[in-house]
Order: sequence, then C-alpha cells, then structure tokens
Amino acid sequence: MDSRLRVFSPKSETAGAIRYALSRWRALTRYVDNGMLEIDNSAAERALRAVALGRKNYLFAGSDAGGERAAAIYSLIGSAKLNGLDPELYLRTVLAQIAGHPINRIGELLPWNLAAILATNTTKAA
Repeated sequence: MDSRLRVFSPKSETAGAIRYALSRWRALTRYVDNGMLEIDNSAAERALRAVALGRKNYLFAGSDAGGERAAAIYSLIGSAKLNGLDPELYLRTVLAQIAGHPINRIGELLPWNLAAILATNTTKAA
C-alpha cells in the first residue's frame, strides 16, 4: 500500500483511503493474531438491523402503554432468539399455556426456562 500511495495524487480519494487504512493497520489486521476475532462486524450489524428497521415503527406505538407492551414483546422475542428458540414457536407455546398457568410460576414460561423443554419436544418430534 505504501508503494501504491506514491502513484496517486496526495489529494485523490484513493490516496485518502490508503492513508486511512494505513493509519489503522494494526486494528485492521488484529484478527490475524487472534482467531477469536471476526474479520468484519457483519454479525453485530445483523443484530442491530432489527433496531434500525423498527425505529420508524416505534413512533406509532399509540401511547406510552403501547410502547411498553411493544418493548416487552421485542424483549421476549430477542430473549427467545438468544436462547436458541424459534420466536414463533416460543410465543405459540406460551400463548397456549399462559391461561391455565399459575401466576406465581409465570417465570417458568420465560425463554431460558422453556428452552430445554422445547428443545426436547422438537427432538422427539423429529
């Protein structure tokens, strides 16, 4: 990159891009020394995509209470995903059980508590 930098006009955008890369070279190549590091941040960007896409929708919650309900649903869906559950299956399971479930044991229906049960049922069905 140093040799190519000399070919371009110092004011060109390409030269600016090369200088930018060279000034951050250590960070750009850090993944080479540590196999635990990713070469890019695509996973983080994918994780934040739902937030960016939903931003406009959050404006139309209707009220503070509607916003709080939406936040609760988003949290449950996110927690289900983090626990390796299909969010639709998780919500379907909870909605089918919640009416007859004792209120003092509602924590049993949280994603991390249902993950093992749903995984076992899915394995048996396969």
